[in-house]
Amino acid sequence: MTVTELNRLEQAARVSMGEFEAPQASAEPLTSPHHTLLWGVVLAAASTILLIAMFQLT
Repeated sequence: MTVTELNRLEQAARVSMGEFEAPQASAEPLTSPHHTLLWGVVLAAASTILLIAMFQLT
């Protein structure tokens, strides 16, 4: 099988699976929701620790 045939088969598989994307319309990768959620948890934990420290010092 040639590279051209493999590329055509891959494109046909993507079209049949509904994952077809035009190569010219490639968008910037977005940050994953998991990454954003992780930062939210880290910030919430840090602010909680700061609040506890402030109440302990006063």
